[in-house]
Amino acid sequence: MSVAVLLLLLGLLVAEGRRDRCFFNRTQEYCVCYNLSEETIGSIIQCLAATVVEFRGGDLEKYIAFPIRDLDPSAIETLGSLVIQKIIIGNVLVPEILLARVLRFFSYTHVQELAFESCIFQGTGNWSGMDGQNLPIVSLSFHNVTSSPLTGHEQAFSSLSRWLGTLQELAVTGSHVLSLPCAIGRVFRALRSLSLAHNSLGDGSLAPTFCQGAFPHLQELSLHHNNLSSYHSVCEGVQLLLELQHLDLSHNQLMANSSSSCQWPASLRRFNLSSTGLDEVPTPLPPNLEVLDMSHNHLHAVDISLSSLKKLFLNQNLLQAVPSIRNYPKLDTLHLDNNSISELPRDELKLLGRLQDVAVADNPFSCSCSGAGGLQALAATGHLGQGWPEDYRCQSPAQYQGWPVAQVPLSVLRCHLAAVVAPLCVILALLCVAGAVCLLRTRPCSRA
Repeated sequence: MSVAVLLLLLGLLVAEGRRDRCFFNRTQEYCVCYNLSEETIGSIIQCLAATVVEFRGGDLEKYIAFPIRDLDPSAIETLGSLVIQKIIIGNVLVPEILLARVLRFFSYTHVQELAFESCIFQGTGNWSGMDGQNLPIVSLSFHNVTSSPLTGHEQAFSSLSRWLGTLQELAVTGSHVLSLPCAIGRVFRALRSLSLAHNSLGDGSLAPTFCQGAFPHLQELSLHHNNLSSYHSVCEGVQLLLELQHLDLSHNQLMANSSSSCQWPASLRRFNLSSTGLDEVPTPLPPNLEVLDMSHNHLHAVDISLSSLKKLFLNQNLLQAVPSIRNYPKLDTLHLDNNSISELPRDELKLLGRLQDVAVADNPFSCSCSGAGGLQALAATGHLGQGWPEDYRCQSPAQYQGWPVAQVPLSVLRCHLAAVVAPLCVILALLCVAGAVCLLRTRPCSRA
């Protein structure tokens, strides 16, 4: 069996079509094949030097009965010599019975990533041939796919458990997922990263999905763009993920519950609550956070204390004041762009100057001496982030409205008039006293 036929078999794309060629980008080592057929199989030869091969389109149903025999030693050696590390299969109807027969051949390759995009999985496959089978694939993703409900497919996952138990990354996105059966989660014993973004997960679906024993070593979980609404329910739903370090809940409409007693996993370090419709900081927050993103919300104030926090993102809110930096002794990054802050408080300026990255662009700044002076002094430290000076403009007073803050004059006469007038008054007073003394003692003064 030739290398081309083997690669075509692994790609599962043997179909006729008008656009039936492969295109190889040598710079990116990326090859895309459209609707290959047995007649135009020669075009796939150029993909042998690619590290990523993408197959688009095809009609696989007529190949369900295609004879697929065990490979001879030379064919296995050929597959082992290929440099392909990622295969993408898109825009195709995939009969599961055919996929089950072909998947085992990946064990002879070096493919580490397998992705399905805009595919429809049809029927039920016989996965018994995968019992005890190891595959080199450590990253598996499904985007915009349609399949029968996962409930009832536990036997298939059991046959695949030897491989799925070693999988590191899994993504099922944009596929209208409502939940994952508890038994399926228990199969993924080594999974580190899971993305269920852009689905239809609700508050009640999290606890069954992340049940006792499911995803025991999960570190990164993405749940953005779902139907989550209760901060408390989400906390309860993931509290059994004892190794969770990064949780993304952005683009859900969450409601904070100030009376919640749920405790987040102590391992949680990065928490994304951006674009969740919050008008107050939810509590409790994970105690050991290092990165907290609450940007693009409706917060009017932030009064929290997190001793481990290093990065805080509060841009695009309704804040009128800078949160106290003293509450975050390890903070090195603070973003406050697009809020309602008019001036940086004098007692916070020195603390802000110690940070590595401060961003306060697009706020309605008051360019009084203290307001403009504080920003100019902070910029002089070199830690004022992206946007300086063009995105820092004065809102008031009227004579400086629209001015770049960097161009506001801070002359001594304008900003330190008292410091100039007071010494002059003292000097004038001394001169008056000296004059009076001279008048009283005309001769001594004349001799002088």
